[in-house]
Amino acid sequence: MAILFSKLKHHQPLQKVIVHSIDLALYQVSVVVNNVEYYVKEENGEFLKAHNPLQIQKRLSDISYVEMVIRHQSAYDEMIGHPVSASDNTLEVPFGRNGLF
Repeated sequence: MAILFSKLKHHQPLQKVIVHSIDLALYQVSVVVNNVEYYVKEENGEFLKAHNPLQIQKRLSDISYVEMVIRHQSAYDEMIGHPVSASDNTLEVPFGRNGLF
């Protein structure tokens, strides 16, 4: 499911902002509103994305939220031919309003 960036202000404070680490320098954003996770899209229909997490912080500087995390899911096991693990290898690191941008 997705939500437009322009609609985020109507749901403040957001429960959680998740910055997904997709590739070496590519990040996408999802938010949790009423316990449901939505990917954030631009008005033109493209997913909100950036080349570093600070660009995401800057873009969301006017939006109030409870917490922000960077989420990474490794594809390493799949890449080297290991069987799919029953456990989740998701890593979430707290991140947010550090004023570095």
